[in-house]
Amino acid sequence: MSSFNLNKGDRFSLSKAAPGLTVVKIGMGWDPNEEPGGPEFDLDVSAFSIGGDFKIPSDSYFTFYGQIRMGNKIEDKVEKGLFRPFTEDGAIIGAIDDPDGSRSDGDDDEDMFIDLSKVSDKIEQIIICCTICKYPHDNKKDRRTLDLNFGKVNDCYIRIVDESNGAEILRYDLKDKYTNEDAVEFGRLFRVGESWEFEAMGRAHTGSLQTLVDMYT
Repeated sequence: MSSFNLNKGDRFSLSKAAPGLTVVKIGMGWDPNEEPGGPEFDLDVSAFSIGGDFKIPSDSYFTFYGQIRMGNKIEDKVEKGLFRPFTEDGAIIGAIDDPDGSRSDGDDDEDMFIDLSKVSDKIEQIIICCTICKYPHDNKKDRRTLDLNFGKVNDCYIRIVDESNGAEILRYDLKDKYTNEDAVEFGRLFRVGESWEFEAMGRAHTGSLQTLVDMYT
């Protein structure tokens, strides 16, 4: 099966493209334009699993690196000693936090895994997001990170892979240049009856991760 390249606003039926699909890998990548001696970029992937009221039903359904500190964690199957956050229904296993990009080997910078067969009935859609970590939450407490935005990041993309065979199903490259925004809702998985579809959102915000938390909690 060949991969489909989506544009902003496109919707795609995962269930029709890959009948029997259960576990998908959500891979995301980027290429920050770091200036010599400038602040370090730390981009983070997160997911909000929301119900019919457009809110997460519990804290567990906000899948981000901070869940590990709260004990909602599972050890990665390959990289022993590194942990991923997960939802209480066991459907989503989130990304390993990679603050300096050292884990990336030319493939996805961060990834997460979703078992569509395990997603709780109370969840109607899963919003996949990418945000820039800024002062005072950055590792080096560098106030210069406050000026970072997605206009300084190239080649941002999200892709969905069938985890059973490694085949890429779709890819969405972020083409808009967000020169003020530091948080992007890349796409969403949503139910249509018994099927799952994906929408390429490309919706940007200011206020980094906190803005999204305020929206969905």
